Amino acid sequence: MTAIKHALQRDIFTPNDERLLGIVNVCKAGKKKKNCFLCATVTMERPVQVKVVKVKKSDKGDFYKRQQTWELRDLTEVDAKDASKENPEFDLHFEKVYRWVASSAAEKNSFISCIWKLNQRYLRKKVEFVNVSSQLLEELPKAEESVPSGESQSVAGGDEDALDDYQELSTREEQDIEGMMEMCEYAVSNAEGFAEQLSRELQVLDGANIQSIMASEKQVNILMQLLDEALGEEMLQSVKEQMDQISQSNRHIQISNSNNVKLLDEIQFLVNYMDLSKGHVRALQEGDLTSPKGIEACINASEALSQCMNVALRPGHEKLMAVTQQQLLFAELRDTFARRLTNHLNNVFVHQFYRSSCLSLPGHDQSSTLSQHTAELSLPKHSPLHRDLLRYSKLMEWLKNTHREKYEGLSRTYVDYMSRLYEREIKDFFEVAKIKMAGTAKEAKGKFATLPRKESALKQETESLHGSSGKLTGSTSSLNKLTVQGSNSRRSQSSSLLDMGNMSASDLDVADRTKFDKIFEQVLSELEPLCLAEQDFISKFFKLQQHPAVLPPLPEPEESDGGTPSRIPRQAEHRQSLSSEKDVVRLMMNKIFQSIETELNSLIALGDKVDSFNSLYMLVKMSHHVWTAENVDPASYLSTTLGNVLVTVKRNFDKCISAQIRQMEEVKISKKSKVGILLFVTGFEEFAELAETIFRNAERRGDLDKAYVKLIRAVFVNVEKVANESQKTPRDVVMMENFHHIFSTLSRLKISCLDAERREAKHKYTDHLQSYVINSLGQPLEKLNHFFEGVEARVAQGVREEEVSYQLAFNKQELRKVIKEYPGKEVKKGLDNLYKKVDKHLCEEESLLQVVWHSMQDEFIRQYKHFEDLIGRCYPGSGITMEFTIQDMLEYFSSIAQSH
Repeated sequence: MTAIKHALQRDIFTPNDERLLGIVNVCKAGKKKKNCFLCATVTMERPVQVKVVKVKKSDKGDFYKRQQTWELRDLTEVDAKDASKENPEFDLHFEKVYRWVASSAAEKNSFISCIWKLNQRYLRKKVEFVNVSSQLLEELPKAEESVPSGESQSVAGGDEDALDDYQELSTREEQDIEGMMEMCEYAVSNAEGFAEQLSRELQVLDGANIQSIMASEKQVNILMQLLDEALGEEMLQSVKEQMDQISQSNRHIQISNSNNVKLLDEIQFLVNYMDLSKGHVRALQEGDLTSPKGIEACINASEALSQCMNVALRPGHEKLMAVTQQQLLFAELRDTFARRLTNHLNNVFVHQFYRSSCLSLPGHDQSSTLSQHTAELSLPKHSPLHRDLLRYSKLMEWLKNTHREKYEGLSRTYVDYMSRLYEREIKDFFEVAKIKMAGTAKEAKGKFATLPRKESALKQETESLHGSSGKLTGSTSSLNKLTVQGSNSRRSQSSSLLDMGNMSASDLDVADRTKFDKIFEQVLSELEPLCLAEQDFISKFFKLQQHPAVLPPLPEPEESDGGTPSRIPRQAEHRQSLSSEKDVVRLMMNKIFQSIETELNSLIALGDKVDSFNSLYMLVKMSHHVWTAENVDPASYLSTTLGNVLVTVKRNFDKCISAQIRQMEEVKISKKSKVGILLFVTGFEEFAELAETIFRNAERRGDLDKAYVKLIRAVFVNVEKVANESQKTPRDVVMMENFHHIFSTLSRLKISCLDAERREAKHKYTDHLQSYVINSLGQPLEKLNHFFEGVEARVAQGVREEEVSYQLAFNKQELRKVIKEYPGKEVKKGLDNLYKKVDKHLCEEESLLQVVWHSMQDEFIRQYKHFEDLIGRCYPGSGITMEFTIQDMLEYFSSIAQSH
């Protein structure tokens, strides 16, 4: 308590010009764990103010802080609870009642006595003391005598004058102190004994001082008498000399007393702050590091040792042999405990590693690991391991601050064991995922009918995929050249872009892709909490969040089977370049989980080989998990690793789109079949439907929009290319049907980024529909068409309309001759042949026959009216008319459509 009192006086009350007179260690009733100190203080300046101050340790335990203050004049009652029995409880009544429990009854009684003394001395309004023994209040002066002389004045509340100013020792005083210490051989080795002897000698000096003062009073009386006699006898000179001698003697006594007090204070400081209890020493040397109580004792002992070793010594203390010996003792205890702690934690790492990996169990079949998690795709949890190790986190922090090398060695050991453990677990986990993923393809019709059944064969298959993600192999060679076959069945014409991937659309259905999506999502969902939990544990256990300037050990990069260093970021090569402890945590995570990125890339390659369209699912899922990880910590290991894998997935997605475009460019058409709706047109429709389903509310929607633009432009270009190359089907029909299908698809899906392409598709469809109708209608009225084209040509050359009939080739007689060739019966016959021809050109899938036929009807009526108008303008008054009317034409078109 003396050391605490000294620290409180120095750190809290001396800066505020207050003196600490009484102190008691208390806690609130019912909350014994939250200890604090009640202090009775008085101010240095007058008028004196008496206060009761509540002092509490800071949360970190480094220093004390003033928490609450009450004026003693506001105290109305002190209740000691029981005057006849020893009871540590007491109440103080201020504006409200505060109930306290002292650490001991003796401390409570001493504090109440001090309050009573201060109340009697300074306050007019007396405090009421209830259940306080009257004997305790009467024995207060005796209690003051038992206090050491250096403290009696402050505890008893005596003289409040300021302490004498510090006086530097003179040469003679230094010689006297050295002589005194030489007389006591144990002055250095036994500081407490030397302090007790000094205290006894100080009491003797105090007695001598009192006797000297009393003797001086007698001498003063004698001198006064002598002065009276010396008035006539001229003896004033001898009186002056005697007075000087008395004054010098008193001054020497005061200096000696002051120096003795200061020397005692220095010795008490060393005893209080340079002493480690036997219990702490025993805990450091042989404390149990396996039980919770033993670990707590070691933590307390290590903190006490750190406080002793880090105490700020006063000038000259380092020259004392006792101080040097204590420092050597502390260093030896530190090294001993650091060695014990390091060995124990090493053993804990090894034991936990073998227990987690089940390698220590007799008869354990390691080959059964895959079968343990096949039913449910999951990774083992290591929360029990983390929970056991976190008990040592405070000791790791102590080791980090005291023995840097051992701390680094432990971190390397942990990283080494955990990297091997996680590597095996993650490898098994991904093997199971690959088996399940390959199973989705095995269920397809014939594509993977002969999957390898043994794990070793699967391993060889997956290893062959490593580094080849996104590459189209195997079945793509048979699809490099597509042929458009003539068939009336919708099945033969509805192949999609999936036909141009690694798996055909007929082999993979939506259920297969959904199952793959669930497997991939399960893999990411298992990896994410595993990495986050391990990163959180590393930060807490190795204390990498509190001191950003301290860098833990950096594991050396190991060489893989191929002779190249394992994948660790480039920052790992230069430890000095690390700017924060987040980088350090990420480097340790890179070492522990060095196989995750490789395994993920291998899994992605397998998924891409099973079906290249799986890259759509993987892009969405991976983007979402990257976005989630970046929101938690953009610089974390998980965010960085998933970001790297996302680059691979995005590259596979781009390759898939490029492959579809390349397949469009390699399409060839048959010379003997009509074209109909092209494969890649329906393929784009199915791709868009699938993509819209997958990318609904996805973070990477922009990537899909860019792919849409590339694909639709390729579709446009290659539709026109096929139309130009078509020999069986007219170019306008190919363009009309395919762009109508594209327009219908884009209108139905409402893809905003393709609005311009949708309008362009509609425009192309309309233009080619009109062109086809006009070109086709020229055949049933071919001669009439040519005749009126000639008429229009003459008018365009400058011939007046009324003079056209005078042209030999275009006179009235020639006009009547042409009109007679197209009676109503022949026109209907020509239209019937035209309907059959159009029906032969168009495909059934798009159902455009009626649309085209109606457009032909409108165009025919438009031409009829145009011919009549030309007859009226160029052959006025001739009375020439067509052999059939508009009503006849409507009946022709209607009957032909109904008959077919």
